[in-house]
Amino acid sequence: MTNPIAPQIPRSGSVVTATRPDPAVNSNATRSALIQAAQNLQRAVSQLKFAPPVTHIYDPLDYAWAAHEAYLRRYANSPKPVIFLGMNPGPFGMVQTGIPFGQVAAVRDWLGIEAAIDYPANQHPKRLVTGFACCRSEISGERLWGLFAERFGSAENFFEEHLVMNYCPLAFVESSGRNRTPDKLPASERSALFAACDQHLRDVVRILQPQWLVAVGDFAFKRAEQILAGGQIRLGRILHPSPASPAANRDWARLATIQLRELGIWE
Repeated sequence: MTNPIAPQIPRSGSVVTATRPDPAVNSNATRSALIQAAQNLQRAVSQLKFAPPVTHIYDPLDYAWAAHEAYLRRYANSPKPVIFLGMNPGPFGMVQTGIPFGQVAAVRDWLGIEAAIDYPANQHPKRLVTGFACCRSEISGERLWGLFAERFGSAENFFEEHLVMNYCPLAFVESSGRNRTPDKLPASERSALFAACDQHLRDVVRILQPQWLVAVGDFAFKRAEQILAGGQIRLGRILHPSPASPAANRDWARLATIQLRELGIWE
């Protein structure tokens, strides 16, 4: 079913051609290293326990692994000058599709990825996983991928120099069905979770060798600053596209573009 509020994102071609001069062996090594890092992260967070008010945990790197692996295999094929870093999966984005900021229409029609999605063993009745059949739009992802589609045209052009990742792979839901963000977890739970996520981010930076890490929102920026400060990578930040942010509801794409130009990342 087509989401009536989703933007008309041009469909990306199904065949991805190499745009960099790197030997195929290096592309395979980059992909394989990122896939291994994601699997290591999934194993680490699968051992963690969370207490009420969190009652349901969603781990897309587990039940939506087929789509996430397809994303890494297709687009994480070389070092990237710029990494965009989000916080954690949204209920109608990565929770459904396994892709960061993974609004269904953007993932299917622009990224050209569609895969069978399994289901978490314990789902909240108000937050069911229906995968690519999800009819609700993840507005943050709609805005983020919509900006990239408008600026770069094809997904291949965007991913030539960029990649989008999340800091934390888990989504947390309270008994009411309300989303709980990682920063609102108790200190003891945050400590164990952040240790695994920090290591994954270090691995991603080591593998992709970016010049810039651009945090999407304050939480991602604070985590990146704590982990990567003092290194060679440059840190930037753009406004999070969440509709919960009044500023983001005032032409987020224009504001984010201005921020990226002021950083010197985009012309």
